[in-house]
Amino acid sequence: MKSVVAGVLVLTMLVIAAFAVQPEGDGGKQAQPAVSGHEHADGHGDGDSKSDLKEEEKFVYFKMTTSKGDLYLELNNEAAPISTANFQGYVESEYYNGTIFHRVIEGFMIQGGGFEADMSRKETKSPIENEWTNGLKNVRGSIAMARTSAPDSATSQFFINVVDNAFLDSPRGGAAYAVFGRVVKGMDVVDKIRVVTTGTRAGMGDVPIEPIVIEKVVELDDEQVEALELVEAED
Repeated sequence: MKSVVAGVLVLTMLVIAAFAVQPEGDGGKQAQPAVSGHEHADGHGDGDSKSDLKEEEKFVYFKMTTSKGDLYLELNNEAAPISTANFQGYVESEYYNGTIFHRVIEGFMIQGGGFEADMSRKETKSPIENEWTNGLKNVRGSIAMARTSAPDSATSQFFINVVDNAFLDSPRGGAAYAVFGRVVKGMDVVDKIRVVTTGTRAGMGDVPIEPIVIEKVVELDDEQVEALELVEAED
């Protein structure tokens, strides 16, 4: 029985690694629940973004509008300041608007933030440092940075765990997968996405047949957070 379980874990990791490796425009490789795309910035998000003003805030909240409904995210700026500032920078530049959830596995996770509906890959900023030692875990509803097999290779892509994935907390190749927040409202939408029909597109598997579009992501102010009762919300 132990050998069967071990075999399943190994197979799962191979699947993750396979997904993580995607062809680059220049012939390079990309990994996923790892990240994808070229990077062009300083590796820690936009230095002139609003994130610099929020360094002392423990949590930052975002509304993600998708073609399946709305998700509300609570990012942990205290435990994962680099990943939070990185996500915040992409939101401020409206980078995520029009991207898709391009990888969906019902019993694992949903991943997005790097491809458009036609499966074209978006250019990204520079990779960021992996914050996998921050104490946050890959449990159901958590949001983590996707990356390649290289520990510090995460850029724009992220994934939301649809079940507890404790094996992603164990370092392999020098690091585990860094969680930087959670879905505080809208897990019913995540559950709608996780069960959509998938297939192969542009050489990648587990791609929704009908694109699941991230229509818009916006940061919420304190009044909006209070009105939506996101601090207490947990569904």
